[in-house]
Amino acid sequence: MKRLICILLLLETFVFAVQQQVDGGRSENEISPQLSSEDRRQNPTQTDTVRAETLNDSQQNCHLYFPDIHAALRELTATVTEQKANIRALETRLRDAEQAAEQQTLLLEELNKKNDEISNLTQSQVEELRKENRDRQIAFSAALMQSTSGNVGPFTTDITLTYRNVFTNIGNAYNPITGIFTAPLKGAYMFRISVHGTAIQTYPSTVSIIKNGEHVVTAHAHQAVNVVNSSNGVVLLLEVGDVIFVRLLANRRISDSQNNYNTFSGFLLFPLK
Repeated sequence: MKRLICILLLLETFVFAVQQQVDGGRSENEISPQLSSEDRRQNPTQTDTVRAETLNDSQQNCHLYFPDIHAALRELTATVTEQKANIRALETRLRDAEQAAEQQTLLLEELNKKNDEISNLTQSQVEELRKENRDRQIAFSAALMQSTSGNVGPFTTDITLTYRNVFTNIGNAYNPITGIFTAPLKGAYMFRISVHGTAIQTYPSTVSIIKNGEHVVTAHAHQAVNVVNSSNGVVLLLEVGDVIFVRLLANRRISDSQNNYNTFSGFLLFPLK
């Protein structure tokens, strides 16, 4: 602003000086016709001197004002050029900021869309997820006798043992009436059995885990004196509907009481697809 004011003042001064020169020239032209030719002849040297001095003053005034104006104009041009460069830089930064804002807006819209999808889960879908989690919770454990003591066996053929004293039956996959576990999910399952026999007996104590009618593992114990105990376990890959149960082999005998020596347990390790 200060520079502009200075330029305006210089221009005003220059115009004033030119006007003065013009007025001076007009005055001289008006006076010159009135001079008689005799005066010009009498004072030729003085007249020429006045004109020369006037011309020198005009030249000095031009040299005084014009250089200052040109310098100010060059400085003003440089300032304008610098301001244009600054404006271009600001425009570039503004475009970059607008692009970044658009990207943030798109990201926010995507997040809001995902949030809406989650919020729009129906109650039935939530219940279905809960049911699926419940279906994966499978475990059971049971003992042979509920409240009595005694022996089981010997029999002339293999029999399926029914473990009636149920401790745990999460998922209700074990049937205490039949003694059979039915796999509700495809997956890896862990099963364990324990066996107990009384002292001074002539019959071994032998039971086996059976999968779909096929023998898998056996727990066996036999000695002439004192009680006998044994156990075994296995991890099996089961399909939906596969059955697992325990058989007392023929001509074998086991003993149990409220101490629950003979047990059958199993649980789902993890489901498979």
